[in-house]
Amino acid sequence: MGVPGVSAPSANRFGRVSPTSAAHVAQEFGDALLVLDGGDCAVGIESTIVDTSRGRPVLLRPGVLTPAELEAALGEPLHAADAQAPRASGTLASHYAPRARVRLLSRDRLVALLHTADTDGDAAAIGQPGGVAVYSRLAVAGRPGLRWRAMPDAPAAVAHELFAVLRALDAEGVREIWVEQPPDGPAWDGVLDRLRRAAA
Repeated sequence: MGVPGVSAPSANRFGRVSPTSAAHVAQEFGDALLVLDGGDCAVGIESTIVDTSRGRPVLLRPGVLTPAELEAALGEPLHAADAQAPRASGTLASHYAPRARVRLLSRDRLVALLHTADTDGDAAAIGQPGGVAVYSRLAVAGRPGLRWRAMPDAPAAVAHELFAVLRALDAEGVREIWVEQPPDGPAWDGVLDRLRRAAA
């Protein structure tokens, strides 16, 4: 926090999953852009956005920095956005969305879907062309038409890989991506924000 901030747009098409590597940008735009490769993003999900234009700090978009960390750096309380807050990048209801349908599911709902016959209700998607991918802390590998990616336990690790995982699963051509909803808490706010928008 002790250095000036830098603001720049993400190198992705509007509303889609943000890139976290030069390869992602090249996949998104092909030869339309000259891409300078500075290595993969260290954080993963985009930055926390705080508005200080109205005399008090207002959180517009959560990120990896928690409210407590921001308050410690600012030396004053952080306020929630209200109707007068300016619109910030990445705060539309639907954003960060891959082509595949993203479903944010509680652990209980995810377990129920995974133990349902392929022909029943929502679980029928597992048997469809492309199948379903699961991003979860549960071990669910071993079913036809189902791909599984292990979700780390640490919020910073999920934040680091989330967009890359969504892009990779999308590239595999899955129809749906079922994501286990992470726990609540300030450390998870940024990840949950991106997942809710991807699933909207």
